[in-house]
Amino acid sequence: MFFEALVNKSPYKVTVNEERKSWLISIQADESGEWKEVSIPKEDFQISRDGQVSLILDNSSYLIDIIPDGTDYTVFTRGSHRNVSILNDERILRDSLMGRRGLGGLENLKAGMPGKIVKIFVKPGDVIKEGDSLLIMEAMKMENEMKASSDVTIDKVHIKEGNSVESGALLISFKE
Repeated sequence: MFFEALVNKSPYKVTVNEERKSWLISIQADESGEWKEVSIPKEDFQISRDGQVSLILDNSSYLIDIIPDGTDYTVFTRGSHRNVSILNDERILRDSLMGRRGLGGLENLKAGMPGKIVKIFVKPGDVIKEGDSLLIMEAMKMENEMKASSDVTIDKVHIKEGNSVESGALLISFKE
């Protein structure tokens, strides 16, 4: 599973994969950063009836209290706390479409969630103004129009109409 999170307003990308005997967790602190991988054996991870998480990581024991509020959480451990907002696929897409956040930054447009490409409005070489339509993607049974978050020139369109794409898939690259 892939998701993005804000921890005390700092962005992180996270993947969690369940293996037979462990959880493999990869975390990237920023776009230019390296991915850090951690494997937590399932025998070293437990959730109590009242929702506390107990785990052993790097030979240290952690007792973690998590207080949810929708997709936001306050996480307490070892006398400190962190505010964590989970940017699930629906929230990432909604924030992007509302112009609050890009899905890939200034160099490219990536899919914020799985979907199907319905219509593409641009081709390589097109000069696009902020707010111009780039494509329509069907996701969560809705057609979502993706618009340019700034003035850009289209370098490459990596998808075709009718393609199904996964979350994080590269859709369009922009020129410098």
